[in-house]
Amino acid sequence: MQEQNNMKNVAMNLHNDEDGLSTVEYIIILILIAVVAIGAWRNFGTAVEARVTEGQGEIDGL
Repeated sequence: MQEQNNMKNVAMNLHNDEDGLSTVEYIIILILIAVVAIGAWRNFGTAVEARVTEGQGEIDGL
């Protein structure tokens, strides 16, 4: 019986613990920021590539 009460207390402590929830929220926010940053970096890379190609065409035309 003591063991059941102990397990019940552990379960209640885990249920009431909000530190783990905060950690998960921070991880989700970090992942979202990373996804946005990767998308922006890819768009930036595409824009730079277009400018370099345009400049190369101008140089070739000389």
